[in-house]
Amino acid sequence: MTDGSPDPLRILLLEDSDLDAELLAAFLDDAGPRYVLDRVMTREAFTAAVVERRHDLILADYVLPTFDGLSALALACAHCPETPFVFVSGTLGEEVAVEALKNGATDYVTKQRLDRLPRVVVRALSEARAHAERRAMEQALRAMNDTLEARVAERTRELFEANAALQAQIAERERVEEALRQAQRLEAVGQLTSGVAHDFNNLLTVIAGNIEFLERAVSDEKSRRRLDTMRGATERGARLTAQLLAFSRRQRLEPVPVQLNRTVASMRDLLQSSIGGAVRIEMTLQPDLWPALVDATQIELIILNLAINARDAMAVGGCLTIETANVRLAAPPARPEEPPPGDYAMVAVSDTGTGIPPEILTRVFEPFFTTKEVGKGSGLGLAQVYGFAKQSGGGIRIDTEVGEGTTVRVYLPRVAAEVPERPARPSEAECPSAHEPGHRPVLLVVDDDGAVREITVTKLTEADYEVREVGSGLAAIHTLEHDPCFDLVIVDFAMPGMNGVDVAAEIGRRWPTIPVMFVTGYADQSALTREGIGEDRIVQKPFLDGELERKAAAILEAGPVAGLRLVSSR
Repeated sequence: MTDGSPDPLRILLLEDSDLDAELLAAFLDDAGPRYVLDRVMTREAFTAAVVERRHDLILADYVLPTFDGLSALALACAHCPETPFVFVSGTLGEEVAVEALKNGATDYVTKQRLDRLPRVVVRALSEARAHAERRAMEQALRAMNDTLEARVAERTRELFEANAALQAQIAERERVEEALRQAQRLEAVGQLTSGVAHDFNNLLTVIAGNIEFLERAVSDEKSRRRLDTMRGATERGARLTAQLLAFSRRQRLEPVPVQLNRTVASMRDLLQSSIGGAVRIEMTLQPDLWPALVDATQIELIILNLAINARDAMAVGGCLTIETANVRLAAPPARPEEPPPGDYAMVAVSDTGTGIPPEILTRVFEPFFTTKEVGKGSGLGLAQVYGFAKQSGGGIRIDTEVGEGTTVRVYLPRVAAEVPERPARPSEAECPSAHEPGHRPVLLVVDDDGAVREITVTKLTEADYEVREVGSGLAAIHTLEHDPCFDLVIVDFAMPGMNGVDVAAEIGRRWPTIPVMFVTGYADQSALTREGIGEDRIVQKPFLDGELERKAAAILEAGPVAGLRLVSSR
């Protein structure tokens, strides 16, 4: 029976008596909810109905001719345990009722008190709804518990990723700020250095000019020697300002197309003699290397500078690797010394030395900063490399790890022009002989100590020799490359970079007719004699009793055939 309202309750009635069925329907009509009543009378029909599970309430008689109420309750509990089950019977005793409730019945109503039926139905439905809601909540809670760990893990991952992204942003900002501070510091130092070098050059210009004027006016030989000493000091100052200007990127460069492979290959012997036989040199030169627009002389100095630095970083022996490559950069520079985007010919110098600690790496390009002992380095080496690379339009990168070694990469701008052949350098055969009438012997003094060098130059000048001086072995080699017309080279044994034996070995290989003489402050001369150097070629410091002048004169008298031949090449 129904009043036509949507979604009426569906009630399953198990009752074999027509009269009792009508009576129950009457009570439901008078006071119960809107419903649709489905009546069944057999076990088979009841089983089919509960299996379908489409009823909201089950009303069942307890006593049936072939089917008792407890069996019906068991079927209902098996197939639709969530559906309320109410017994309606006229013979249901107290004990039977309790047993029915224990077995899963929701409630019971005697036929003598059918007036209670509507209330029992409403209560049963309410309890069923509450039970269903509670069960749904429990299921939802279980589902939440089941996924809680996954959700916590997911949220943790999201927080970790967000934190990692934030840390990366902070680190990137700190890196950019540090790079900016480094650029500003280098720029400030560069401006200061440039200003000092500019003013110093002005002073040197005044000094050199007045020396030239005095040389024209002075005829006294002793005064002229003094002026020569002053001119030598002026030239040393000019070389120092050139290094400072290289750092500040204001030196005068003459860039031309250069084939770096050719440059590096031609320097192998010079590099080997400069860094010693204990260090192995390997070269990895890229075929079809792009030409670089660079000052040809300066790039040789830069490569040799880096090679000597690499040798100093390797305590005992090691491997020095020089590599060239074509490099195309797209990313903007991360540090001020790095190159901007573009095409570059790259030359890299790698060592297997001690590496550079992070706290020192940030300062390696500062002029006069050095970790070497006093007197072992000026601290201008990498600063000069930095200034040269930046002024050439490229840049520099350093990859290093403490205990593993260091790689310094110099990037030089690519140029499409053809590389011209190198012009021939002066030959020793073109030089005048020391024995020609009227020829004043020309001597080259090589000593890293300026005060000692001044004394040496003064003594030799007073002995009526024309003397030129340089402060390092590297400078001596480059001086001879541009002008090999020297009658004697006098070199200090202990110098940073190329020591005296290194310089002599290179001279013996490339200019075999130029004799070499050593000056040394060591009492033990065994290091020199082991190289096959006789005592006639060694002068002990301090110079006493005219020994320096006598031995120089004897070597010059012996002539070119007395050029130095070392026992071992370092």
